[in-house]
Amino acid sequence: MSLMIDIRKLGLFNKMAKEGGNTVASHLSQMTGMETEMEITKINFIDIPDIKTHVGHQKQIGISIEMLEPPHGHILFLFNAASAKELAHGMIGDMGDTDPSETGFTDMERSAIQEIGNIMTSGFIDGWANVLNTTIDMSTPSFTYGPGSGMVDDLVGGRNDEMALMFDSRVHALESDINVKVYTFPELEELVGLMQEIEV
Repeated sequence: MSLMIDIRKLGLFNKMAKEGGNTVASHLSQMTGMETEMEITKINFIDIPDIKTHVGHQKQIGISIEMLEPPHGHILFLFNAASAKELAHGMIGDMGDTDPSETGFTDMERSAIQEIGNIMTSGFIDGWANVLNTTIDMSTPSFTYGPGSGMVDDLVGGRNDEMALMFDSRVHALESDINVKVYTFPELEELVGLMQEIEV
C-alpha cells in the first residue's frame, strides 16, 4: 500500500489530534475537578531514533496502550511523578489517603492514576474513532516508570518502518503545574487507508 494521501485530507491529522485531545481534557476535568485543556504542539513524521531523543532519557511515568484494530500501533502518555500526584489528589480530593509532598505513591494514589490512565487512553481513542468513522478496540493500559526513550524503544523500536507519525500534544491543567505529553505511533499504511475512505 502507498502512503500517498489526497492533500485535501491532510486536515484530518489536525482533526484527529484535536478531537482526541479535547476528549481527554474534558474527561479529566470531570474526574479531577481541575480545568484542563489540550494543546497540540506538533504533528510530525519523524524517524524513530529521533523520537527517542525528543522524548529524552529522564525517568517518567508512562501509560501505553496498543490499538487492536486499524490503524493498529500504540499510544503513549508521559508525565512526571509530581503531575501524577496532582492528578491523583484532584481525583481523590480531601477524603482519601494522599499526600502531595510525599515522594512515593499510596495504594489509593496508584489506583487513581490507573483510573486516570484508563480515562485518558480511552478518551483519545474515542476521539480518533469519531474522526475516522470506525471503532478501535484497545488493550488494557500498561504502566511503566523509567526513561521515556526506553518506553518508545519497547513500543516501536522493532518496527520495520523507519518513520512514525508523532502527535506531540500536551494536556495542561490551568491552575496547577500538570503536564502530560501524548505520543502516538499508528501503523502509517493502515491510517492512510482509513483516511482514504473518508469524504472531505
